[in-house]
Amino acid sequence: MSSLLGTIITSTPDINDPNFENTPILIVEHNDRGAVGFIAHLPLMKNLNELAEFTQYPPVPLFIGGPVDQENLFFLHRRPDLIEGGLLIKDGVYYGGDFQQVLAHLKDQTLAEKDIRLLIGYAGWDPQQLEEEIKEGSWVITNQPAFDAFD
Repeated sequence: MSSLLGTIITSTPDINDPNFENTPILIVEHNDRGAVGFIAHLPLMKNLNELAEFTQYPPVPLFIGGPVDQENLFFLHRRPDLIEGGLLIKDGVYYGGDFQQVLAHLKDQTLAEKDIRLLIGYAGWDPQQLEEEIKEGSWVITNQPAFDAFD
């Protein structure tokens, strides 16, 4: 199977995991080490400024990225002009980059909430695991634009 980078996969009723029931996931990494993706549309019902280390920042909503590594913050954005080092995923959506620049631009309000998605956790698969789950029918590959999952 060719790389699924930038693809949105959606769970089917056959999935056997309540974390992913009827869930679209944007794949941001897919290689011989496995795959990484983000749910991106499920609000955490908490804002960035509610986290102890970010109380001085605006109340930007946090989203559930997935069940893995929920101790860390990840981000997707549409502003490579403001945030260096991000990886272009698809449709002008970037994964990661310089988080200090994110914080600075959030603080001075040059980075709009609509242009960033702050995520807690991610979805991850071991090598060949995602390919097997697609073959067995747990996931379908969709053609929706990457940022549809955000809007």
